[in-house]
Amino acid sequence: MKIAILNDTHCGVRNSSEIFMDYQERFYRDVFFPYLEKHNIKKILHLGDYYENRTAINFKALNHNRRIFLDVLRNMHIHMDIIPGNHDVYYKNTNKLNALKELLGHYMSEVRIIEDPEVITYDSMKMLLIPWINSENEDRIKQVIATCKADMCAAHLELSGFEMQAGIMAHEGMNRDYFSKFEMVLSGHYHTKSQQDNIHYLGCQMEFFWSDCDDKKYFHILDTETRELTAVENPITIFKKIYWDDTAKTSWAVSSAQADVRDVDDKFVKVIVINKSKPKEFEKFIDRINSKKIYGLQIAENFQDFAGAQVDDDNLTVDSTEKLLTSYIDNVDTDLDKEKIKNIVFGLMIEAQTMEIV
Repeated sequence: MKIAILNDTHCGVRNSSEIFMDYQERFYRDVFFPYLEKHNIKKILHLGDYYENRTAINFKALNHNRRIFLDVLRNMHIHMDIIPGNHDVYYKNTNKLNALKELLGHYMSEVRIIEDPEVITYDSMKMLLIPWINSENEDRIKQVIATCKADMCAAHLELSGFEMQAGIMAHEGMNRDYFSKFEMVLSGHYHTKSQQDNIHYLGCQMEFFWSDCDDKKYFHILDTETRELTAVENPITIFKKIYWDDTAKTSWAVSSAQADVRDVDDKFVKVIVINKSKPKEFEKFIDRINSKKIYGLQIAENFQDFAGAQVDDDNLTVDSTEKLLTSYIDNVDTDLDKEKIKNIVFGLMIEAQTMEIV
């Protein structure tokens, strides 16, 4: 059997933006379901964060998701097993009230919701499915992990020592040693793909924030007979970074107003200025981008205004908000715990991003 694995699909992301609903539809319509049809795959395993907002759902986003995903499951006779992620549950300390149970009821023939840790047999392979771990179920789940007889584990884990987003490490969470008994552990939650030993963070399948830009996205196919995990790239992107350097000192940067901009349609575009010695040439280039069918344009020239007296601003990086914040905090002269500061700042940034109306 071959199982298609999804995670962190976040229905209603970015305040239920129609731009992102359209982007998700293109992924399912043009990439994901055609692959399943071509390879006759009839089973999906979803590792949580099916929905975006823990406390509310936009009815338009809900209706849209039913049309582009759930109705397709039904029409293609595909069945999905799913576990709750942290975005699917209303309370932070229990999974009992969750959006999956409340909103997927009409599709119970196509969807099985795993709310408690359970060993599921897929052909000859036994897999432990673990929902989001919280204070209410943590002790029980640790006991199940220790005593269960399963070959593999699939979950929505918050483990320390892994990248949450490209270049941003998680310094809090469970120790990965709890899962050392399993042949392979597949997890959602962190949005960048990574692997350490037997643990695979699969990363999200689509770009939702600038931190996802240039970080390749995949869905995965698990062969239950060979135990092989295959990553299938999603070629559709929604964020585009362009670097400008008209001094020709940077070989990979754009240096002419006539540079190719054909691939910026249906994207958010950020132009990062390394060197700008020809302002009129740069303005022509920006005009050409604005003439395309883009969702928005940002220009990042420098961040000297943000550097205080206590910051070694010569070492700041400016190609993304995340890297800027990391660089800024790293270069502040302070005895405070910089990793804790980063966790607080990144948490606030992610919360602010999810509240944006795009």
